[in-house]
Amino acid sequence: MSVQKDIALFEELFKLSPEIKYPKIGEVIISTIEKIEKGNVLVNVNNQFSGLIVKKEVGNTIDASTLEKGQIIDVMVLGDSIEKGLLILSLKRANQIKNLSNLAKYNKSEEVITVRPTEANKWGLLVDIDGLKWFIPVSQLTPVHYPRVEGADPEKILAHLNNLIGEEFKVRVINVDEDGKKIIFSEKAAIEEARGKALKSLKEGDIVEWIVSGILSYGLFVTFEGLEGLVHVSEIDWGHVTDPSKFAKVGMKVKVKVIGLESEKISLSIKRLKENPWDVLAKKYKLNDIVEAPISRISQFGAFMDLDGGIQGLIHLSEISHGVVKDIKDFVKVGEMVKAKIINFEPKKKRIGLSLKALQEAPKGAKKPSAKKTEKKEESKIEEKKAPVKKTSAKKTPAKKVEVKKEETK
Repeated sequence: MSVQKDIALFEELFKLSPEIKYPKIGEVIISTIEKIEKGNVLVNVNNQFSGLIVKKEVGNTIDASTLEKGQIIDVMVLGDSIEKGLLILSLKRANQIKNLSNLAKYNKSEEVITVRPTEANKWGLLVDIDGLKWFIPVSQLTPVHYPRVEGADPEKILAHLNNLIGEEFKVRVINVDEDGKKIIFSEKAAIEEARGKALKSLKEGDIVEWIVSGILSYGLFVTFEGLEGLVHVSEIDWGHVTDPSKFAKVGMKVKVKVIGLESEKISLSIKRLKENPWDVLAKKYKLNDIVEAPISRISQFGAFMDLDGGIQGLIHLSEISHGVVKDIKDFVKVGEMVKAKIINFEPKKKRIGLSLKALQEAPKGAKKPSAKKTEKKEESKIEEKKAPVKKTSAKKTPAKKVEVKKEETK
């Protein structure tokens, strides 16, 4: 009798128990975390099955250290282990499906999201999200991250991009295909609104503080709010600039003046924030004054003195010595402090000529100074101008004599 009651009770309980559905491979199901050990996760599926998520299937969008017992998570069924009586599950692949769905929504909503590149190649940065690799092309990077590389050297571009791995990037999704194999992020698109506002408010003559984003032989690139302008090498300093990297470093803040706005082409200047050293020099010196300064460089046609404000004054080869100069280095050395006389000074034309020999006593029998030669040349020019006038008056004189003779005959 008791056996029949037990059977009846079992049948009743069986009818009331939930239907047992064996999960299919590829299906995403709900599970509850039971235990976490060495990165592996044991879960309970509907109180009917136990499942295992091995460490590599946890993924990288969820920090494993944040997972805890009793937490409900979605997982994908990869298969089962008959020997262990466990379902083989993947948290990573369930998240891939979620991410693809979310990215499709972001593409339509133009929402800005944060990603971290995990790899780089010469075309851009790769973002690994739970095993799916998506892309930020070089062309979609903002000026702050864009690789400004001399001669577009591919190796230097790659080195620059490798330095960006692991950094946070604010991006927008600009392309999502159906199978999730081609998803494109854009950093430029994420700041488009801020960039537009910044460009609209900018005007010629503004003085702004921007960040150096690139240094090339022809100038400095500086950026702010997605805008990028160029400080041409001629606008870095009033003196002669051969190496822009001596004046700034990438990431450094610099004050610049807006000197040109043509569509989105922004021209900037650093030197115009300082007084023109030629004007300063004109207040300090005049023709025939003596200056003292170091020799900055030596060329085949003369030596240069490093004057105030970075101005380079030339001592021409002919002004080194009264004697024959075969090698300028026999007379002056780079870094040596020397005195020289100003023999030519035209601040408006940015010219200054200096002389060492003008401060030396000329040896006996030496040729007259070049200045006197110049005076003679000027005198000869004046005579040449007068010559045609004399010829004209000579023609008129005979005409008068003829008239006189006629009067006498009468």
